[in-house]
Amino acid sequence: MLKCRIIVVAAITGTLLLAGILAAQTPSSGGTWQFTVSGDSRNCGDVVMPAIAADVARHHPSFYWHLGDFRATYTFDEDILQQPAHMLRPPTISEYLRNEWPDFLDNQIAPFGDLPVFLGIGNHETIAPKTREEFIAQFADWLDTPVLRAQRLRDNPRDHQLHIYYHWRERNIDFINMDNATDDQFDAVQMEWFEDVLARDVADSNIATVVVGMHEALPDSISEDHSMSQSPTGVESGRRVYQELLRAEKSGHKRIYVLASHSHFYMANIFNTEYVHQHGGVLPGWIIGTAGAFRYPLPPNASAAAAAQTNVYGYLLANVKADGSIDFQFQKLEEDSVPAAVVKRYGQKFIHWCWTQNSDAR
Repeated sequence: MLKCRIIVVAAITGTLLLAGILAAQTPSSGGTWQFTVSGDSRNCGDVVMPAIAADVARHHPSFYWHLGDFRATYTFDEDILQQPAHMLRPPTISEYLRNEWPDFLDNQIAPFGDLPVFLGIGNHETIAPKTREEFIAQFADWLDTPVLRAQRLRDNPRDHQLHIYYHWRERNIDFINMDNATDDQFDAVQMEWFEDVLARDVADSNIATVVVGMHEALPDSISEDHSMSQSPTGVESGRRVYQELLRAEKSGHKRIYVLASHSHFYMANIFNTEYVHQHGGVLPGWIIGTAGAFRYPLPPNASAAAAAQTNVYGYLLANVKADGSIDFQFQKLEEDSVPAAVVKRYGQKFIHWCWTQNSDAR
């Protein structure tokens, strides 16, 4: 995303100003470019996320996209307990709840420096006493960036509220960030918004590709036992989203890619299931819950995936071609990927623990 200087003359209209912001912040089309994605950075995120940020920087991507679950919330994250300030006196519950999200920003997002970061919401961001309202207040600066604000006002000039679900366009791709952090999603309001956004994409010849990101995978995936399949609303609304995306691909001739985390492993081609084959066809989909969270065993039918790994940390590197097609590559990180300053803070013993013991899939 390109930063720009905007000079406003006295007679300029709001419409012209908005158009100028959008034009200046959208890179010119053509050429190959990259973006990066992962999710689920609780437990060991203060160790793993700086390693992701350092490795991401080698590729000079346009942005990094976090798909949710920043901190555990229901219990103390291991990396917080291992911080030198807390080794002698662990934080109280109230201290932890007050500081967990600022800790996430200081230790997991700050390492990305000037790289634009987009934040999605996970189910752990809604565990009591946390709420969506508190999420919006804490992360307002990431929900109301110039890019997101301009896109929101372009869609609806009267929409001055911040939303956890949002979208932005870059070159010939529309990126849609959805909120399925609780069992009541996708609700009717979000569904109406999503269908409006997708309809505009289908009608727009300048949009070649739609990339949809969310925390929980849509229902009926290989990881359906840990996805939107766990609630009736999730099943109904998630299937509806999937069918809308299928129509956009088949009738609208758009490339569609679906990204999720929530399950703490890496998996490609997650919709290669019997149900999906019988109900319209398989869309390209990935699970990338590998940013520091306690790792899970692979599901019994993981062999149906194009690729699947657990007990790993890393991120997706997306290589985008001029025509909007995307090649996703999993970038696996090792212990020696952790920046020296993080190793010095935590000690090699805890770094090794994160890589070898932070798992239920040993």
